[in-house]
Amino acid sequence: MPEVAVSAREMISGMTPEAQPETYAFVSTNDASLQALLISKSISIFREKEGTSMIVPIEVAEENDLNVGQPMRCITLTVYSSLEGIGLTAAVSAALADNAIPCNMVAAFHHDHVFVPEALCDQAVQVLIELQDGARGK
Repeated sequence: MPEVAVSAREMISGMTPEAQPETYAFVSTNDASLQALLISKSISIFREKEGTSMIVPIEVAEENDLNVGQPMRCITLTVYSSLEGIGLTAAVSAALADNAIPCNMVAAFHHDHVFVPEALCDQAVQVLIELQDGARGK
C-alpha cells in the first residue's frame, strides 16, 4: 500500500477524484429477509436504530420495489487517507456545497467515497479536480 496521507493538504492534493460508472440507491429496511437478500449485494451497510441502511446498485433497489428516491453516483477519492486525517471530508463537502451539489460521504479503510446525485456527477468531479489543483498550487 502506498504511503498514507495525514494532513489536509496531502489528502486534498492527492485525492484524484474518480467517478465510478455504477448508479446506486440508498435504502433502509427492518425486514430481516430483505436485509439478508440485500446485504450480499450492498457496497455499504450501516445498522441504525430505524433500520439497516444499505447502498445498493440501483437495479437491485428497483428489482426489490424499494424507493430509489435519488439515484446516486460514487466518486472515489483515490488517495490513501489516514483514518486520523483531518480536513478532507470538510474540504470536499464545502467545495461541493459552494456549488450547490449535495453529497454523502462514506469513509472506508482505503479511500473516501463521495455520493452525489447522478445528474450532478460530472460537475462534482470537476469541482473536486479544481479543489485538488488548488491544494497542489496550480
